[in-house]
Amino acid sequence: MNLESLGELNWLAVIVGALVYFALGALWYSPAVFGRPWMRSIGWDPERGATGGAMTYLVPVVAYLVMAVGVGLLATSTGSDTLGEGIVLGLVVGVLLSLMHTFVDASFDPMKPEPWTWFAVNGTYHALGLIIVAVIVSIWR
Repeated sequence: MNLESLGELNWLAVIVGALVYFALGALWYSPAVFGRPWMRSIGWDPERGATGGAMTYLVPVVAYLVMAVGVGLLATSTGSDTLGEGIVLGLVVGVLLSLMHTFVDASFDPMKPEPWTWFAVNGTYHALGLIIVAVIVSIWR
């Protein structure tokens, strides 16, 4: 893998993957799905409202775009171009890397009221999001 690999990416697939990841988060963290347990897990008082303004949405979009580029580079480097290969790549980056990183974060954060709820909500979201990104960038090459 080298910088020339960036030219081999299907940038539309990368962008769509990042946007799907972001849209999944909008649904995932909604009060109707996992928003309430997530807020409880971090000690968030829903009465105080949202903070952060536009950065609350801009930071994840940029981060998901960077992650989609990384997954796209891995898909290109490994030759992943089928649904099955995309799923395997997604499991590697989503479960073996992201989920385990989130697990470590949960186990060493004494400030969260419910670290294991936080882990379940966030870890599953990122693992699933990265699996979806991997499938999109793999099959749409």
